[in-house]
Amino acid sequence: MSSPVQSIPHCTRLSDRTVIRIGGADRVRFLQGLVTADIAALGPNDAAWGACLTPQGRWQADFFVLAHPDDACLLLDCATPQAEALRTQLLRFRLRADVTIDLTGLSVHALWGAATDSVDGETLLENALSYRDPRLDNAGWRLIDAPPDTRANATEQDYALHRLALGLPDGAQDCEEGRTLAAEANMDLLGGIAWDKGCYMGQEVTARMRYRALVKRRLVPVASTAPLPAPGTPIEQNGVEVGTLRSSQDHLGLAMLKVGLPAAPLLCAGHTLTARPPAWLADALHPPVSSTSAPD
Repeated sequence: MSSPVQSIPHCTRLSDRTVIRIGGADRVRFLQGLVTADIAALGPNDAAWGACLTPQGRWQADFFVLAHPDDACLLLDCATPQAEALRTQLLRFRLRADVTIDLTGLSVHALWGAATDSVDGETLLENALSYRDPRLDNAGWRLIDAPPDTRANATEQDYALHRLALGLPDGAQDCEEGRTLAAEANMDLLGGIAWDKGCYMGQEVTARMRYRALVKRRLVPVASTAPLPAPGTPIEQNGVEVGTLRSSQDHLGLAMLKVGLPAAPLLCAGHTLTARPPAWLADALHPPVSSTSAPD
């Protein structure tokens, strides 16, 4: 186990994350047939971002999957409110597979920012599992099972601002269980879907959305000069509802917006919003017009 070659100056523990351990000889084959990521392609200490979907391609839970470098297991870094339900769901599909699925008490830390040799003046300890957030190069690193005395020099709110500025979704804060499609959460643009792997739950709908350009809405970073209102608050443009606010921190947030919107002001609870799509998202917000309807 090793820490990143270059440590990162901002560090905080994520209190709302839980790690699930999946062991057993069939662990890779088992998870490969259920999630959007290519688990079979992971080498030791490799990580992927993926999700469990309904048969209709709707989001149920997303997580990072880390192939443990020293133990015969996979570690799922997931949102704590989803952890028990995710474990229960996976157990339903276990059948006769040689698989164990257990909740752990392992901690999760996030690290991000310009590369230096230390965090808060101290070199990161090597006795923690570390992996790069696979969604974007500048998303940062994550530590699993760091020592209890690992020093944090930032807050979870600081990390939320970092995540929102990059446009990265965070589980149930940004996705609606049983409703949000994987592409609406930008999983197709952030490496969360392996297009060349075999079948998995919800694969048919997910592939059709891609090849027929059927995505009607996407998560988009937004900003305001005032603190943003509660998640679920409607967003309007020219008097017509065009989306809803999802997670936010202070003046930054993510909004589920219709694609193809003109360059006109957005209003949310009386506040003017500015859409700030990053370069990786901009083209997807103005896709070719399709004559075929997508799932609502």
